Amino acid sequence: MSDSTPAPKKSGGIRDLAKMFGGSNSAGRQFGILGALIVIIVLFQVLTGGKTLDPNNLINIVNGNAYVLVLAVGMVMVIVAGHIDLSVGSVAAFVGIVVAQSMYVFDVPWPVAMVIGLALGAIVGAWQGWWVAYMGVPAFIVTLAGMLFFRGANQFVGNSTSIPVPRDFTFIGGGFLPDFGPDFGFSNPTLILGALVAVAVVWQEVRLRRNQQRMGAESAPLWVSIVKVGVMLAVVVLATILFASGRSGTSFPIAGIILGVLVLGYSFLTNNTTIGRHIYAVGGNWRAAELSGVNIRRVNFFVMANMSVIAAIAGMLWIARSVASGPGDGVGWELDAIAAVFIGGAAVSGGIGTVAGSIIGGLVIAVLNNGLQLLSVGADRVQMIKGLVLLVAVGIDVYSKRQGRPSLIGRLTRGRKSDETPVPAAPQGTQTPTPSQGGAQETARPQDLTPEG
Repeated sequence: MSDSTPAPKKSGGIRDLAKMFGGSNSAGRQFGILGALIVIIVLFQVLTGGKTLDPNNLINIVNGNAYVLVLAVGMVMVIVAGHIDLSVGSVAAFVGIVVAQSMYVFDVPWPVAMVIGLALGAIVGAWQGWWVAYMGVPAFIVTLAGMLFFRGANQFVGNSTSIPVPRDFTFIGGGFLPDFGPDFGFSNPTLILGALVAVAVVWQEVRLRRNQQRMGAESAPLWVSIVKVGVMLAVVVLATILFASGRSGTSFPIAGIILGVLVLGYSFLTNNTTIGRHIYAVGGNWRAAELSGVNIRRVNFFVMANMSVIAAIAGMLWIARSVASGPGDGVGWELDAIAAVFIGGAAVSGGIGTVAGSIIGGLVIAVLNNGLQLLSVGADRVQMIKGLVLLVAVGIDVYSKRQGRPSLIGRLTRGRKSDETPVPAAPQGTQTPTPSQGGAQETARPQDLTPEG
């Protein structure tokens, strides 16, 4: 070998491990946040004497917090696009009371009532999205007005009373996968579901490595993939056994299935579709996105309209679990959803955030609530602790940026940075923006613009 031949690049063990825990070639960008969740679970498992990971308690966590996790799925896209939605709790309550009234008063079959609820959510979302996208009113103001209006609409439609829902409808909020087959001491459908998830984990990693090899991209060593898949499979197996070993008649909750479908669907939308790339482009630098041909109004309309549809789903899940719709539904839900998104790694300025990270952030809040309740901590101190967790999570990231170090949240979510989701080139003859013309240092948001006539 001649001296001019470059030596092959060697990758150290620490660098290889970094690829698994957030490196540029890792598919598991949320492992850091997931690690924090695991630490919290272990801590409460010890402090509560093993009650946290009790199968029945885990089922209650999923059923009791599904509505917040569902809201986080939609809220992350709103925040990534640079907006905020304060109306989701009121919209969920309004849809919930209309759906309950349609079934209880007018004897509408529950599947038809659900379609009515989704359509109502779409109408509300289109109304709010029109004000934001085409009238240029900031989303904060539009949704603040929506929070007040739809809270009053909930009380007007329901006469400030609780409306019960049919027993068949409660299945979606408090039901379980139906059991079948021989009795092995575990829920058979939950075991099958766990096996399918395990196969999907292995297939996803194999597919990732094949795509990297086909594209000529640098991939992590094989042992890193084996360790990563092994850790994920261990989590899947443990969760499967715990959910499958609950009391007789229980299995994995239907609300968890609905949440899983939404997570998969919106993860695909944000990662693999044009509208998903445009959402991140608008949130990262809306002027550059506009010059590149992105229809900003269409993006803003979509994220706001979609959020209200998601809120409608959350509202129906809630009334199905609580077996009634009442005037107090939805109070404070928007704050829990926003907190879940920020704890899960979204940037306050927009452009960064993932669906998976927001779900993990929501689970952090859910486990905190549950663990503190098991320890008989008062509701006042629970709220104080949740507020401190949110403040510390965002504060550490902001401090890291000001000290010139890489953003911790950005490092965990760098898979969705703008350099990995390039915006199409600007049309020929269009001037590239400079910082003074609205480039990378521009701080105005899309909602601050007055639309052209």
